[in-house]
Amino acid sequence: MKSHVLLKIIIVYLIILNTFHISNAIAKQQSKELKKISNPSSDNILRFAVHTSKIGSFDPHFAKGSQDFTVADMIFNGLLRYVPGKAPMLEPDIALKIPEFKIENGKQIWTIHLRKGIMFHPGPKTVAYELTSDDVIFSLQKAADPKRSSYANEYTGMEYKKINDYTLEIIVSKPVSPLFFLPKITNCRSGSIFSKKAIEALGYENYKEHPIGTGPFMFESYQPGEKLILKANDSYFRGKPLVSGVHIHFIPDDKKREAAFKNGTLDASIGVGEPGWIEMIEKEPKTIIDVFSVDYIGLFHFNTSTKPMDDIRVRKAICHALDRDAFLSTTSKRLVKKVYAPMPSGFLPGGIDNDKVQKLGLFFERDLAKAKKLLAQAGYANGFSLNLISSEKRVYRKSYQILKRQLSQIGIEINLTIVTHSKMHKLVRQNANPIVLYFTFRPDPNSYLREFFHSDSIVGSGKKPRTNFSHYTKADKLLDDARYEIDPLKQVNLWHQAQIKILNDHMVYPLFLINQICVRRDYVDYGHELVTTLTGYPQFTEKVRLKKDFK
Repeated sequence: MKSHVLLKIIIVYLIILNTFHISNAIAKQQSKELKKISNPSSDNILRFAVHTSKIGSFDPHFAKGSQDFTVADMIFNGLLRYVPGKAPMLEPDIALKIPEFKIENGKQIWTIHLRKGIMFHPGPKTVAYELTSDDVIFSLQKAADPKRSSYANEYTGMEYKKINDYTLEIIVSKPVSPLFFLPKITNCRSGSIFSKKAIEALGYENYKEHPIGTGPFMFESYQPGEKLILKANDSYFRGKPLVSGVHIHFIPDDKKREAAFKNGTLDASIGVGEPGWIEMIEKEPKTIIDVFSVDYIGLFHFNTSTKPMDDIRVRKAICHALDRDAFLSTTSKRLVKKVYAPMPSGFLPGGIDNDKVQKLGLFFERDLAKAKKLLAQAGYANGFSLNLISSEKRVYRKSYQILKRQLSQIGIEINLTIVTHSKMHKLVRQNANPIVLYFTFRPDPNSYLREFFHSDSIVGSGKKPRTNFSHYTKADKLLDDARYEIDPLKQVNLWHQAQIKILNDHMVYPLFLINQICVRRDYVDYGHELVTTLTGYPQFTEKVRLKKDFK
């Protein structure tokens, strides 16, 4: 099929995606965490708080939580980027234009032309220098190396050829649609471009402590549990940033983060999804609430490599013991939507709507009597206990607490341990949880379904381990066929079949979609319209500014 036809396919997909996505007083005495935050001054620095206690990884190839994607978004660039605030629209970033491809000897060849004059940040052992195709090829090879990247499976069958300093080719052994290829070279997750010279000079372990990219902001210092200081990159190729820096404060406690915003020590902050919080905070003077996509979907994944989760009767019992409405009640109605499918409609192309799941009888209606009967049939008439680990984040913590209360009604006792968000990500990838709650977004249906339900992605033991927490293996053929199918209707049908099989086997319990929320002072101007991002925060580019006088 000719390249212009496939490009039409991706345009259709992008249009579809865009349619889908188109206390009361300050504490008398500040907490220890708030005292650590310097008061806003006349230094033109944007102070922003996230809802975790620390960074998970400064290497975008190992980014897991939203805090990691937030930082990577400001420090690094990709060959392409999602238009700030308007994902999934794409535009050139380091590349001069969105690439096209040709087919030669059955292989797909994408030619990439680079902008000239893009400079890497200076580092502890390197001066600022111009990015070339050597850095791009180095970064893509790193992304494809399972020892140096958690996204290696996305680069299988790719080769890279340098034509000159500003031109390279990416050769794909088995052609794929642009929908699958282009996200691999964007600024989100695996597509970040690293400084080859800085990694060679510093060593990889030191580089992870001092990331060096080409983005609008540069790493300056990091105090785990307190804050990360980024300063403006005055040599940024899109222009000098309008703020002198961004300070990211780590405040996982919602009340402390709220107090820090109210008392004026923050300019913007990740908001709180607690019912009633939006209505309360929007009464604050000179305050703006931003509710935006991309939606994150929450699923309970049943780890079938552990007993008794390997018994489908136990998994069915758990599904029939749960009440989705209770989980919805933990979050503002302005942010959430109930879902029944692993990949629901409105989330990504190929999603299944709730009505269809109901008609198939796979929406797991609550029935405690049926749940107890299933447990008895499985040999657990007296129930059993499970040790579960939850992230410190509110939506994780409260969802696990509801799970604990509801499962106790059928004799399943949950021993719950709360850990930092970054530690939770590490532990669930070590197969530590019998039931894994995970909220996520992926840029395309192929990545999403394969990373959660293909055997290659099984945590710990897969050929290319990712996030298959359930250890599921029975959808491989459907997902493999969908990966290389370039007919959109056939792809959608294959994705539907895979999800129906996953639900039939009771591998997950879908909870809800959740939008993102941020609160800011009215003098904070993002410099772009905020509709959808893939980074979990509003995106601070060179255009973000503080509309106030500085002395």
